[in-house]
Amino acid sequence: MTREMLKGNVAIAEAAVRAGVEAFFGYPITPQTELLEHMSKRMVELDRVFLQAESEIASINMVYGAACTGARVMTSSSSPGISLMQEGMSYIAGSDLPCVIVDVMRGGPGLGNIQPSQGDYFQVTRSAGHGDFHPIVLAPASVQEAIDFTVLAFDLADEYKHMVLIVIDGQIGQMMEPAELPPLRPVNKTRPTWGLTGAADRDKNVITSLYLNPEAEEAFNLRLQTKLLQIKSAEQRSTEWATEDAELLVVGFGTAGRIAYTAVEAARASGMKVGLLRPQSLWPFPDDRLRELARRPNLRGILVVEMNAGQMIDDVRLALPGDTDIPVSFYGRMGGIVPLPDEILEAITAQYENIGLLA
Repeated sequence: MTREMLKGNVAIAEAAVRAGVEAFFGYPITPQTELLEHMSKRMVELDRVFLQAESEIASINMVYGAACTGARVMTSSSSPGISLMQEGMSYIAGSDLPCVIVDVMRGGPGLGNIQPSQGDYFQVTRSAGHGDFHPIVLAPASVQEAIDFTVLAFDLADEYKHMVLIVIDGQIGQMMEPAELPPLRPVNKTRPTWGLTGAADRDKNVITSLYLNPEAEEAFNLRLQTKLLQIKSAEQRSTEWATEDAELLVVGFGTAGRIAYTAVEAARASGMKVGLLRPQSLWPFPDDRLRELARRPNLRGILVVEMNAGQMIDDVRLALPGDTDIPVSFYGRMGGIVPLPDEILEAITAQYENIGLLA
């Protein structure tokens, strides 16, 4: 494989094509429209299904219908569009179906602006539609990770028969970096036994999210919770740097985590023992690894860095052992403003001083 310059949105689209996506349904919205545009060319070239829907509501329901066949299906949007998809996402979860959804986050609430943000954290990890469910949520921090996580997303969706979200901000979607694409996989035409493929020679399959009997609804939810526990145990993902002797741990995902890496490097160069934990899965959150780091006697504080008002910080606090009193501080920018490494370095220095480690 050779490295080539790729824009984030285009890289995700081409990675999905090469992962064997069979149908794409979407609606244009900045800053993810290049993803849809690339799909409009490549899917047609390969005689696969591409359809620009009349709205985000329509596109997610098209995904719902196509997912019922057992095909690899996908949509993408940005923050307000993901909000419109919430009901359809809940129907997909309630029907126990696999699919992949890409959210290229922008400033909000409301229409906000088209600048990069991480304000959808609660939307994708907490709500994502009504009911007791979580999608798997992957958060790449580079174009290469976006490619790798797209392929992984389809594999996880099929493995767990579950919805997977890839969540990036507009900066990752728009920036270009050298990256490697995987080889082109053939579309898998074999349908799972549960798929709606016509019942001429078998008993009919029924896929629904409607359970009028509360006992039946509870039974489905109990099965769903069992699956979610399995996912939570097996699919926590994170990467870290310089955590072995860290007295202060910086936690950030996506672009914020990537920029924090530069700030942590600068902090260590000045003599501060600072490490970085970058969650790569937002759900399941890497609770286990954060808990392990928090139990180290040398760790004295945690700084959470986000491009929002403080959302992932809740999961950081929830992951900490109940018997620890490690202080957790926060630095964030909102409205589509991307923090600079120097800003994060200032926050690191302030927290390092607050916990009594800086003379």
